[in-house]
Amino acid sequence: MKKRLFSGIQPTGEIHIGNYLGAIENWIRLQDRYNAIFCIVDYHAITIPIDPKTFAERILETAATLFACGVDPDRAVLFLQSDIPQHTELAWIFNSMASMSRLSNMTQFKQKAEQHEKQLNAGLFTYPVLQAADILLYKAEVVPVGDDQLQHLELTREIARSFNQRYGVIFPEPDAVLTKSARIIGLDGVQKMSKSLGNHIALNDSPEQIQKKLAGAFTDPARKRRTDPGRPEVCNVFSLHREFSTQTTVAEIDRDCRQAVLGCFDCKRKLADAIGERLSPIREAYASLRAKPDELRDRLQSSAAKIRPIAEETLDQVRACLGLTMRGAR
Repeated sequence: MKKRLFSGIQPTGEIHIGNYLGAIENWIRLQDRYNAIFCIVDYHAITIPIDPKTFAERILETAATLFACGVDPDRAVLFLQSDIPQHTELAWIFNSMASMSRLSNMTQFKQKAEQHEKQLNAGLFTYPVLQAADILLYKAEVVPVGDDQLQHLELTREIARSFNQRYGVIFPEPDAVLTKSARIIGLDGVQKMSKSLGNHIALNDSPEQIQKKLAGAFTDPARKRRTDPGRPEVCNVFSLHREFSTQTTVAEIDRDCRQAVLGCFDCKRKLADAIGERLSPIREAYASLRAKPDELRDRLQSSAAKIRPIAEETLDQVRACLGLTMRGAR
């Protein structure tokens, strides 16, 4: 039997190529190798302020993009976190498994605390506990993660171990499946690609938008003039060529850049063409899906109905282990 895999993504709405290369492309490959469960984690998203007027649309945009990228309802489950209340119920129980000191030392919490100093809330602090509940609710055995999420997955393993030792063995300790791509740096050449930082290319950007964004992308800082030889190994635009261009094109750009035969303008134009070609079928599929919002909602709700019995069974087992068995007693 295939092992069970779980992964989640926040409903940012506008998913960018960093999300695609770092996670979604991997999802598409893994749904054939594993019993894949994918989740749009809307409860995680409200740990920072949201606009309720647009949040539902962001969720639909995220779902449409994932389906357009190749998440297949016949091979995987894609559902909405808030449609399964057992996620938050199990997270509350797991809050008793995670120590304050352990959570306060989580690297991502420290980063979030700096970014949202005036809006720091308990949700940001216990974010990885809810993440553990997401994974263990379905007794997932593997979780696709990048290097930046390994610490959170280790906490999940610790929580599973702690529960099993205290109350009875229920949960597996899930293993990591590291993503293929390195962390994708944004067009500023400095920070991780992010919608909030404005250094991204969205999956739904038109060829013209891609070209415009790449025009200002950071390249080799030592190349001041067109006639200066380039250093592809330090150029972020070249790193994106490795992801989107053919091996032949990458080799040609590497050679011509070093010899100053190819300038940065033409290098960016070639990259824009390569990205546009890769994203074209995704854009078309997305447009078709967004034109039918009711069908999108039905897909999500159908998946939730399919996965709900697993969540209910896990919570029944947890309640029994904890002695919470008086529900319905006469």
